[in-house]
Amino acid sequence: MKKLILVISIFLLSISAFSQESNKAKALLDEVAEKVEGYKNIYLEFNHRLDNSDADVHQETLGSVTLKGEKYHLNYMGTEQIYDGKKTYLIIHEDEEVIIQNASENNNATLTPSKMFSFYKNGFTYKMDALKTIKGIKIQYVKLIPIDSNSEIKEVMVGIDIKTKHIYNIIEIGDNNTITTLEVRTFKTNQPISEKLFIFDKAKYRDQKNYTISEPN
Repeated sequence: MKKLILVISIFLLSISAFSQESNKAKALLDEVAEKVEGYKNIYLEFNHRLDNSDADVHQETLGSVTLKGEKYHLNYMGTEQIYDGKKTYLIIHEDEEVIIQNASENNNATLTPSKMFSFYKNGFTYKMDALKTIKGIKIQYVKLIPIDSNSEIKEVMVGIDIKTKHIYNIIEIGDNNTITTLEVRTFKTNQPISEKLFIFDKAKYRDQKNYTISEPN
């Protein structure tokens, strides 16, 4: 009987410790998200890396994005993507094409720029991970594990700069062992920007540049 009580006590203590660790991890993520929400706008330059050793795939691309609330203007791999709060405009310069989608047509599971600081709030459990020093910066990692056992994601590691409380990088590990890393290289806030940055000028691409424009029905 004493052994049973001891086992139950250890089990309950383990649950309590896990709950405290989870709360601590979520509190740190919430602090980052709350700080970001206080900025008028954010400008990021980032490095996006895709690695899969099994398939011998290693790709690295630079990009930039300006965010204001839910709106964003993304430059990545020779394309531009604008979200004005209602529609997404994908401008593919190489093909001289523009694809327009309603917000409801976007996949809710996709990590868009506007979700970068809030995606963790649904569908994950949390755990504090390693504290590392990278390039002289102390980075605290938080491990996110999908609640859905059928998720294509094994885990997500969010690296947070302890001093600034800004995201340093996001590392996603897929169930096919593909590792996707988004590393923030430049982080600027409250920049003097024009609202036109988030407006798609249809005449500019249809009449002046003669791009093919595909719109939703």
